[in-house]
Amino acid sequence: MSKESFKTYARKHPSLSKSVVGGKISWQKLYELYEIYGEDERVFGEYMNEEKENVLNKVKDIDMEALQKGIENIQKVLGIIQGFGIGNKENVNVEERPIYERFQD
Repeated sequence: MSKESFKTYARKHPSLSKSVVGGKISWQKLYELYEIYGEDERVFGEYMNEEKENVLNKVKDIDMEALQKGIENIQKVLGIIQGFGIGNKENVNVEERPIYERFQD
């Protein structure tokens, strides 16, 4: 493991930086753990909990009513498109034969 690969790993996980700034751990200790264990999240888990919490908070912030209305609108549009016969194989007037035969007539 090189210093560059550690830097790349640390950039992917900004909560590691927050842990260093917050005084939970030093960069040296993080690097030593990285050298020994690699990118094993079980080792860095306590320093990356904030990322997981942020994801959970974003999921909690989703407005379910707005999401449901959006899904209903998409369903309506799909119904209209099917009404025009697009995507409905029964309304297609193309003969069922290989494409090269269609242009021989």
